[in-house]
Amino acid sequence: MKIYFSNSQKDLSISASSVKQLVTSLLKHLKIVCDEVSFHFVTTRRISQLHKDFFDDPTTTDCITFPIDFQEIDHFRVLGEVFVCPKTAIDYADRKNTDPYVETTLYVVHGILHLIGYDDIAPKDRTLMRKKERQCMKFLQENNLVLGKKKIV
Repeated sequence: MKIYFSNSQKDLSISASSVKQLVTSLLKHLKIVCDEVSFHFVTTRRISQLHKDFFDDPTTTDCITFPIDFQEIDHFRVLGEVFVCPKTAIDYADRKNTDPYVETTLYVVHGILHLIGYDDIAPKDRTLMRKKERQCMKFLQENNLVLGKKKIV
C-alpha cells in the first residue's frame, strides 16, 4: 500500500513515518485493503479555502475528505484523500486543555472513517461514527501509535 504524505503547515510537527505507521496499522485493524491513500496536513487558510470551494462554507474545519470510488477498479483501489488542519487541533486542545497530537490523530481517524463510508450528518450516523472513532483511538493509544508520541520499542 502506498500512503502519500504532504505537510504544508508549520503549526505542529508531523512525521511522515508516524502518519504512515498509524494509517497502515489502523487500516489493517479495520480490515480495509487499498493500494493508495493520501494525507495532507495543511494551514487554516488552505482548509478554509477547500471548505469554501467544495462545501460553500469559508470557515475553518478539522478535516476534509475526498473519497475515491471505494470499489476496486482493475484490481487497484484508491481510498481517497484526507486534508487535516493541525492548527484546528491546537486551538481545540488549548480550549479543552488536551493534547494537540491526540486531537490531530483523531482527525486522521475521522478522515479514514469518512473514506470508508462513515458519515456524521444525521444523528444516528454521527453516533455510529463517534463510537467507531473511540474504538479506533483506543486501538491507537494501546499500540502507542498516536501522532507525536514517543514510540516504545
